[in-house]
Amino acid sequence: MRARVRGLGPTMTRSVQAVAEAAASDPAGCSRLTVSALAARTGTSEATVVRTARLLGYPGYRDLRLALAALAAQQESGAAPAVTVDIAVDDPLAEVVAKLAHEEAQTLADTAAGLDLAQLATAVTALATARRIDIYGIGASALVGQDLAQKLLRIGLIAHAHSDPHLAVTNAVQLRPGDVAVAITHSGSTGDVIEPLRTAFERGATTVALTGRPNAPVAHYADVVLTTSAARETQLRPAAMSSRTSQLLVVDCLFVGVAQQTYETAAPALAASYEALAHRHTAR
Repeated sequence: MRARVRGLGPTMTRSVQAVAEAAASDPAGCSRLTVSALAARTGTSEATVVRTARLLGYPGYRDLRLALAALAAQQESGAAPAVTVDIAVDDPLAEVVAKLAHEEAQTLADTAAGLDLAQLATAVTALATARRIDIYGIGASALVGQDLAQKLLRIGLIAHAHSDPHLAVTNAVQLRPGDVAVAITHSGSTGDVIEPLRTAFERGATTVALTGRPNAPVAHYADVVLTTSAARETQLRPAAMSSRTSQLLVVDCLFVGVAQQTYETAAPALAASYEALAHRHTAR
């Protein structure tokens, strides 16, 4: 819940954010409130409360209350985390490891819980049947794009990752229906990623956005939107680092799904790549 509120925060109005933050910070208390009582508590309206519930992914306020009650019960029955996400300059290394491990695990759990499986299945099918796959990412997201490209290449698909914005647009111009373009941007507003995706979209390619902001500008040119979660940004750990964990999880989900759909060709291709590289892993 907190991760979802953090992810959607930049797209929320002030009143919607007030309701969302109240629900995330006190799920037990809010689960006992009627829609009018929560509106009064947050200084908003009943319509805003309902709108917030829908923005968070629930059909209505009743569903949000049930989810909050379940979350409160889980928190009450489980042990509180022994560590927090804040890392201080003078933290012992052992504590840094514990804090990061806890935050990484929570980020993965949040991403898995919030992933739209129907959208994921659509992306998997598009990739599995694509003539050609272009992947766009800048900075840390470029590393994720390279990981996806090399995975798909090893099972026999034609996939290329582009981190140079000029080359990305140049390649996107060549795409057509039957091709797939994947944009990876946690903020969802990286212009150097949006531009080639828009070009691919206009050329008729199937477009996929992997982003932490489902309502961000990149989604305007995406046929499929896959939402990731990210750990809370701190001075020592910027969002570009923490978002990569959730992006890599989605990449693995895409890869395994594609490998399942194309198993008859994927398995021999993967075996051939292992064999071709085997001599490089032999001690001399």
